[in-house]
Amino acid sequence: MIGTIISAIVVGLIIGALARLVLPGKQNIGIIVTIILGILGSLIGSFITYKVGYNNANGGWEIIPFVVGIVVAAILIAGYVAVTGRRHKVAR
Repeated sequence: MIGTIISAIVVGLIIGALARLVLPGKQNIGIIVTIILGILGSLIGSFITYKVGYNNANGGWEIIPFVVGIVVAAILIAGYVAVTGRRHKVAR
């Protein structure tokens, strides 16, 4: 269980970056927010995948939780950008 959580966090770092690449346009968010949302996407994606009944009986790299994590992270990033909006600093 702990190994799954740690690997989901490490993979979440990668997932956050890949989710931003999947989304069209430029997202005005920082790297820390990207990492946090990638980790959340990875954890939520892994949770959903295993609750649905996924079992990696053959061993090896688990591609399904990885892809689901990217999709969830992309949804989280899109939601974050929609909620925060595009804030521009106005020079005075």
